[in-house]
Amino acid sequence: MTEFSTLHCEACKIGAPPATEEELSEFLSTHTDWKKLDVNGIEQISRIYAFDNFVDAIAFTNRIGDLAETEGHHPALLTEWGRVTVRWWTHKIRGLHRNDLIMGAKSDALY
Repeated sequence: MTEFSTLHCEACKIGAPPATEEELSEFLSTHTDWKKLDVNGIEQISRIYAFDNFVDAIAFTNRIGDLAETEGHHPALLTEWGRVTVRWWTHKIRGLHRNDLIMGAKSDALY
């Protein structure tokens, strides 16, 4: 396990420093199913999780939702038959914070 899966998510505030390129590179090298996206000028990380059916996809979506509520940090979720797309970024800084990488690792742990 990397350090990303063992840290606790902290509340992010306006003006918080974004994740460094080194932190992002380390995360992406150890969590290879995640991709960095630019959505309307906002860096995000995204992953598609595969499932055998819709029921399992919904159950996973609910686990991510529970995690998000516990941590006070919420992703974009798209649930479809056989897959769930999860995108993390920090709205308050309009980009990636270290917490997004932590939440990506925690999402993987729930899978």
